[in-house]
Amino acid sequence: MKIELYGLELHGHHGVLAEEKEHGQSFWYDVELEVGDWGASDKIEDAVDYRDVVALVREVNDERFDLLEGLVTALTDRLHERFPVAHVKVRVRKRPAGLGVEYSAVTAQKP
Repeated sequence: MKIELYGLELHGHHGVLAEEKEHGQSFWYDVELEVGDWGASDKIEDAVDYRDVVALVREVNDERFDLLEGLVTALTDRLHERFPVAHVKVRVRKRPAGLGVEYSAVTAQKP
């Protein structure tokens, strides 16, 4: 079984530019967790609670990273450590100033 949480928008202060660090900007998080049979019993105590996943994403987002690569690596590692999952995949997106692209993104996976 796979849990998928897409499009969690949070304000963060990640980036190498002084403006990014001072004012921050929106970041979008997409999280996939391979949970096996967790939740098949239809009891929340036997499942990975989505609220706990979102709380962890918020916790990591409240830290400051220069690079999206550092942010996505830290989040992937912590999700894998905290929850009983076989596989974690995280993508973080932002709208980069001055690049003329819709968004930039970094994706990391951990078996």
